[in-house]
Amino acid sequence: MTAAKNTSFKTSTKFNSRVELPGSYKKLPAGKNLGSASLNEVIEVMIKIKRKTPIHNFIRGLGRGSNKPLSRENFGRRFGASMEDISLVVEFARQYDLAILQTSVIKRAVWLKGTVQKFGEAFQVHLADMTSESGISFRGRSGYIRLPEVLKSVITGVFGLDNRPQARPMFRMAQKDGNLIHPQAADVSYNPDEVAKAYKYPKDVNGTGQCIALIELGGGYRLEDMQNYFSKLGISLPVITAQSVDGAHNDPSTADSADGEVALDIEVAGAVAPGAKIVVYFANNTDKGFLDAISTAIHDETNKPSVISISWGAAESQWTDQAMQNFNEAFMSAAALGITITVAAGDGGSSDRETDGKAHVDFPASSPYALACGGTHLLADSETVWNDLDGWATGGGISDVFPVPDYQKNISLPPSVNGTKNKGRGLPDVAANADSASGYNVLVDGQWTVVGGTSAVAPLIAGLIALRNQKSKPTAGFIHPKLYAADPSLFKDITVGNNNTANAGGYSAGVGWDACSGMGVPLGNIVGIL
Repeated sequence: MTAAKNTSFKTSTKFNSRVELPGSYKKLPAGKNLGSASLNEVIEVMIKIKRKTPIHNFIRGLGRGSNKPLSRENFGRRFGASMEDISLVVEFARQYDLAILQTSVIKRAVWLKGTVQKFGEAFQVHLADMTSESGISFRGRSGYIRLPEVLKSVITGVFGLDNRPQARPMFRMAQKDGNLIHPQAADVSYNPDEVAKAYKYPKDVNGTGQCIALIELGGGYRLEDMQNYFSKLGISLPVITAQSVDGAHNDPSTADSADGEVALDIEVAGAVAPGAKIVVYFANNTDKGFLDAISTAIHDETNKPSVISISWGAAESQWTDQAMQNFNEAFMSAAALGITITVAAGDGGSSDRETDGKAHVDFPASSPYALACGGTHLLADSETVWNDLDGWATGGGISDVFPVPDYQKNISLPPSVNGTKNKGRGLPDVAANADSASGYNVLVDGQWTVVGGTSAVAPLIAGLIALRNQKSKPTAGFIHPKLYAADPSLFKDITVGNNNTANAGGYSAGVGWDACSGMGVPLGNIVGIL
């Protein structure tokens, strides 16, 4: 990254002609519109820029084994942004007295700072102060972002004009009568290492030399909790580091907040791979913060994570197309660098907590380059699809956005239950224990409790990938083609249950891949083929 000074340029007519930025359309959400945002309010915006060279064919080569992951230096040279495109964006920004905070070739981004008035003029948008139905204040916009025509083929996304909350954490705390349940009072609960043992994870490695990145959009952790937790489990305390993104930071509060998500992620990943370094990237819960956190982790030249775990998301219908495409491009960057990304598939079943009666899948889990992690209910003598029959269930289904990827073309994908007969990317890819009724023992803000959700599966599988990466070089990276080509004996097939929560219906488990549990639960010896 480089910082750049903001200097004045003469007005240029080449930025006058305007077009809509494809995929940037947004509706004002439900809530109260408080009127125009203050014109003098200073905000920061991230501009994403196209690659020098398209990356899709390179990723296909990775899947076929004809390409190998790139070094960060070679990646930037081949698939970063061009300096010419960055310079053009910088010139445009200076026309509107916007300060250039940073530019990055490898992240393909320019970060700008300026007033609401200047950004409104630059992108021809109206920004309003809003209060959501839940009482959260934010800045919103509606309609399209408009760009100078000369930048239409340069800019792929503009993030930060609107800062509404974007995602939710995919965890559920076990409760009784409104109170958190202590593990001793739970009918069934497990320490994460017990789940790893049940799935026969390798015992001869512990993740040494690897880094697991956790993306968090709120909450925080307390070091004292981590020390006490791993001591209780008889496991060495992993090295845990907090990384600030866009001014967000480790901010613990109470056990029933997003702290539960953060603690779950750290404690599950750390119990599975205690030798791995764990870096927690804290960002604001906006599309800008989320995307910047992922990009920061992917391109972190200090910690160099080999696997990234994401336990946050929202239904595809809650995202702009520009956001989904730019996240997807980030995941392709990760694949090119040999980084695996595990993502919770959702906790609202086939509806994904949408209220229109239709089936939905969760994003970013639905990206073809994310390993979508579904949920099961694990008992000593059985394992079924997670569905509590009260609206909480594993996510899964058929994407409305992403087409069927190459690695899923040889499996039987069901049509969407919405009646469209749409055939798209199916998810999840894999599954593991997620029901809070068979949940994970967690220590958060000094309180022991039991937590479930597909949030637990993403760090569990991330820990397994870290174990694999210690055993073999190069890193596992984009594992989807190998997973789908693997012998079925490397998975515990989940054949009982469904994720029905939408009026339109849902999906049922069956032999082989299904839209509740994917290929099934990956067993430890799968590391030999990844």
